[in-house]
Amino acid sequence: MTTKAQIHIVDDDASLRTALIRLLGAAGFDAVGYASTGDYLLSRPESRHGCLLLDVRLPAGPSGLDLHAALRELGADLPVVFMTGHADVPTCLRAMKAGAVDFLEKPIKAETLLEAVRRALALDLQRRTERTQEESLSNRYGSLSPRERQVFDGVIAGKLNKQIADELGVAERTVKAQRAHMMEKLGVGSSAELGRLAERLMRIRDIRGLQSEANSP
Repeated sequence: MTTKAQIHIVDDDASLRTALIRLLGAAGFDAVGYASTGDYLLSRPESRHGCLLLDVRLPAGPSGLDLHAALRELGADLPVVFMTGHADVPTCLRAMKAGAVDFLEKPIKAETLLEAVRRALALDLQRRTERTQEESLSNRYGSLSPRERQVFDGVIAGKLNKQIADELGVAERTVKAQRAHMMEKLGVGSSAELGRLAERLMRIRDIRGLQSEANSP
């Protein structure tokens, strides 16, 4: 049985939270409400497929924008749809620049809200799929022996087996064997596929490097 998507609603208006929970429940989603950013941060069941509906202005504690920024710093990336009864251009621009899926002005029509939620959920599924693929790719690369990684580096640099063998001080047939094992472990069947895989690995390393820098004190 497929688990329902979970929608997290952070809004200090209890009646609105109740109405949204009913609306989303009728649409087939599992919705949970929180009165403040603090209430949400105490639970954060973000391993589950879903998204966040955040009120921009919350009288008690940090605002929805502050919560969004804090979650990004923590590496949490559930897609966010902002809601507000006090829309202004600078706030909207700040939210969208920070990666919000949408910025909705209250009162919000039911279909408008549901469309935004569906876009957010589609984005969440895309991100989760990409993370799974990246993890699989990193694990496959991690399974290579030190020598196979040297052969990998030589191949993606465009070097011939003989050149790699000379650099490593081994027989060419040894490089051929290690190259075959390396490509089998990585799940590729040609040099072109290996090149594309190498590009993806570099992007993953760059992204993780930037995330580490952003999260460092």
